[in-house]
Amino acid sequence: MAQQRPQYTQYFFNNYLLNPAVTGIENYTDVKAGYRSQWTGLNGAPVTSYLTINAPLGKEFVQGDASSFSAGGGENPFSRSFTQEYMAAPPHHGIGATVITDRAGPITQTNIDATYAYHLGLTERLNLSVGVSAGFMRTSLNTSEITLETALDPAIANGNNSQFQPDLGVGAWLYSSNYYFGISAQQILPQSLYLKSTSIDVIKTVPHYFFTAGVKLFVSDDLTLMPSVLVKQINPVPLTYDLNMKLAFRDNFWIGGSYRHADSFGAMAGFYLSSFLNVGYSYDVTTSALNTVSNVSHELVIGILLNNLYKVTCPRYSF
Repeated sequence: MAQQRPQYTQYFFNNYLLNPAVTGIENYTDVKAGYRSQWTGLNGAPVTSYLTINAPLGKEFVQGDASSFSAGGGENPFSRSFTQEYMAAPPHHGIGATVITDRAGPITQTNIDATYAYHLGLTERLNLSVGVSAGFMRTSLNTSEITLETALDPAIANGNNSQFQPDLGVGAWLYSSNYYFGISAQQILPQSLYLKSTSIDVIKTVPHYFFTAGVKLFVSDDLTLMPSVLVKQINPVPLTYDLNMKLAFRDNFWIGGSYRHADSFGAMAGFYLSSFLNVGYSYDVTTSALNTVSNVSHELVIGILLNNLYKVTCPRYSF
């Protein structure tokens, strides 16, 4: 009994993976590619890779705030002064797409989804967005990687070892200059997967629920602490949570640490290299019983900022 979707240590670097309401939150096209090798050294351990892209729609948001943010980068979005001068984003739409492949042992799951969100200013300093993701999930079983007691096991010999199922998710995101709250659900259309050609249920998908929150705490004009939390509810798995702390030096680089309940501790670092490129890396140390066979997990995320009109190097509306 375990979660059916991948887990991420650097989820806060790309909250879009967990919540479609983040679609189009920044006024540039956000492209991210990620790779996670979990429980390195354990044969058949999960390996996850993904590509995401999302962009805003709405001229007033994309091009209409020149007076509040000058070309060439302007004020550091992680600074206290930016927070004091922050104004809610104009109402706008967001569209995007995700491709996620997760392989664990002989089972590979690929999700391809399109996303949409609408962002609305509730007050002068507060936004609310709601979003939806829709697509399909492909689950495949590589029978060549399975050792059978008999040469032809009827459970898989003539089964449906590669199947497509619909995929649907929803979410909401409340955000201001120095805090955010998000709630989302993935895989909300339960599906039955069949390995046999009969009608016996072998695997059932279940909904995954996520709650996220984060805040900015200013140490100085150059240093900003950003604690965040992720709570996951997946039946019948016990409630789990991640605690994270990130320290950013202006909009140049950040370092951080994480704790995943009953599973691991992590160390992280990231660099905002330019208005086109940023990168993040995390190293998890396993604390669960699996540490007898694997001690570490690795995760790398590369971000590309396209159509970045104001040449920002880090996010303005998410962190």
